[in-house]
Amino acid sequence: MESGGAREAQGAQPCPPAPPPSPAEQAAPVPSAPRIRPRLVFHTQLAHGSPTGKIEGFTNVRELYAKIAEAFGISPTEILFCTLNSHKVDMQRLLGGQIGLEDFIFAHVRGETKEVEVTKTEDALGLTITDNGAGYAFIKRIKEGSIINRIEAVCVGDSIEAINDQTIVGCRHYEVAKMLRELPKAQPFTLRLVQPKRAFDMIGQRTRSSKCPGEGKVTSGRETLRLRARGSATVEEVPSEFEEEAARRVDDLLESYMGIRDPDLASTLVETSKETQSAQEFARGLDSVLGEFAFPDEFVVEVWAAIGEAKEACG
Repeated sequence: MESGGAREAQGAQPCPPAPPPSPAEQAAPVPSAPRIRPRLVFHTQLAHGSPTGKIEGFTNVRELYAKIAEAFGISPTEILFCTLNSHKVDMQRLLGGQIGLEDFIFAHVRGETKEVEVTKTEDALGLTITDNGAGYAFIKRIKEGSIINRIEAVCVGDSIEAINDQTIVGCRHYEVAKMLRELPKAQPFTLRLVQPKRAFDMIGQRTRSSKCPGEGKVTSGRETLRLRARGSATVEEVPSEFEEEAARRVDDLLESYMGIRDPDLASTLVETSKETQSAQEFARGLDSVLGEFAFPDEFVVEVWAAIGEAKEACG
């Protein structure tokens, strides 16, 4: 005897074939699944020596400092600046507005405070100022043979906390540079400086094995996390050859005109130029985006020319 299931299978009618897709359905693109970006987790250490921490979920420099501070149980105001892939006070590795997705972040915190007296015998002190984006301006470069170069106590990486006992914490780098330019000649003034904490301050707690495996490594990734003063951070392709060359030339002009170096500001100037067709239009664009800097007309013209030269040099 056949089972009931077998009789039902014999008597079942086959399903009709599915109708072919219509021409419209054939032409319609198949929607792709939305790209899910992985969590961006960065490794970090205190530059003078610490265990390795992990941080994520920040969109600007202030939030980055807060995350680092939380990881190590310190105040965000203790952090003077950060370097990438090196624990040394290396201004070539200074963290600016972009972080490679494989970069290792070293936070340099407050060390000793010192005061120096300076007499301005020339118009220029020989200082190049930058800032950390979170309220601290510090020395990025000292010109060979300059007034400041002759004062051994002043070092690259020192944060400028006060000028003549007037605190400048919270001032941007261009404001500090302007204050220093406007100091009268032949009249002594004092600088209160805070140097980054050095590795030897905790030599007993730092061993060879504590060195980060990624230190000194240059990332080969093609994407970076771009930190923005306004709005959320975005993951972007690394800058093109033209963008890097143009930003380098603009940063040189920032130093010569304003006594500051700021690769992120230079990149913003280059980005603004892409949307304009003339120096006049470029100047109007800068007023709307970076009006607080009040760039002089001759500086804007030189920047426009430098960007054009970079474009020609890079083909």
